[in-house]
Amino acid sequence: MDSKEKIKSLSRGPGVYLMKDRAAHVIYVGKAADLKKRVSSYFQKKPRETRNALLISQIADIETIETASEHEAFLLESRLIKRYKPRFNVSLRDDKSFPFIKITREPYPRVLIGRRKPNEAVEYIGPYTNVRALRAAVQSLRKIFPFCSCRRFLKTVCLDYHLGLCSGPCADKISKEHYRKIISDFKHFLLKGSRSLAQQLEKNMHSCIAAQRYEDALQLRERIKALGVLAQQSKSSLFELVGIFQEPRRIEAFDISTLLGKESVGSMVTFISGKPSKNNYRRFKIKSVEGIDDYMMIKEVIHRRYRRVVAESLERPDLIVIDGGKGHLSAASDALRKEGLDIPMIAIAKEKELIYTIKHAQPIALRADDRQLQLIQRVRDEAHRFALAYHHLLRKKHLPQ
Repeated sequence: MDSKEKIKSLSRGPGVYLMKDRAAHVIYVGKAADLKKRVSSYFQKKPRETRNALLISQIADIETIETASEHEAFLLESRLIKRYKPRFNVSLRDDKSFPFIKITREPYPRVLIGRRKPNEAVEYIGPYTNVRALRAAVQSLRKIFPFCSCRRFLKTVCLDYHLGLCSGPCADKISKEHYRKIISDFKHFLLKGSRSLAQQLEKNMHSCIAAQRYEDALQLRERIKALGVLAQQSKSSLFELVGIFQEPRRIEAFDISTLLGKESVGSMVTFISGKPSKNNYRRFKIKSVEGIDDYMMIKEVIHRRYRRVVAESLERPDLIVIDGGKGHLSAASDALRKEGLDIPMIAIAKEKELIYTIKHAQPIALRADDRQLQLIQRVRDEAHRFALAYHHLLRKKHLPQ
């Protein structure tokens, strides 16, 4: 196997990798938040452990399976280890040593985590190799599948119900039919993954619409949406999505300010290591655009800035941020390409704080407490403030004294 060529083609997303020998037998299964980074780590330097050296010497091929989230990769890894029983993995044959997901056989099934016990009236899914990771995965999934995880049913709803993590079967807050459907969908996710479940939910949603069961259809749509949000959040990095695999040191951000097409200006602010670098701020008076055309204005500013960067061999940013939406990003990206530069670029729209990227058709919605989003917001807000300040200065000059 040409490992270098194989690794070049791997995804930067989460998933599972299967290492095979010359007879195409699976000899090791692993999970990764970043497939390319994890697999390449096996071949970067001579392994210290004899076991790893022996594994690497027997690898003839590597197969990867991308997943929608890191949690899903963790769950899939366990299923594949159980299926193939790779000899370089920790053996899962002694089921008593590893945790399972337990689904009780009750009218309102509860979902628990624990080890196998004799004569338990439960359905086992697993085993899994890491109880802490399993608990984290199951806790995240409860936001989509609000099941009961109490050791015994209470007479009133608990805090989990008020947090949206349980649908309240103990207090008759949900019908038996709807609750068992939640459990069924949860099992479907565990055994087949989010893509398969999303397809099934979408099919069910259209059936509900055809039958005019609009409330049921709305609930299914929300569950499909929640699956997508979980996948997006698990994929822990905006910068990686645009090809930056370490914290960007230098960020340059741009904004346009105009009033009825008059005194239109552009601004550029620079942040270095997360802090404003005011010596590297720049102002642009729009020269080539008349009237109101934000796209052409941002195009002009980007062209002027990076033409100078190329001509004078100035330091290039690790990331460019545009204040605006998809159209602004497209215009700015076009201007950058014409200068022969390939620098990661995103746009952030103020209304819903959505992030637009070149390679992704849909915008990215990050949680309000996401650290990377907060950095981008600070940079964008400073570019906006600087543009307004320049615009007000020019207007003041033209006022009668």
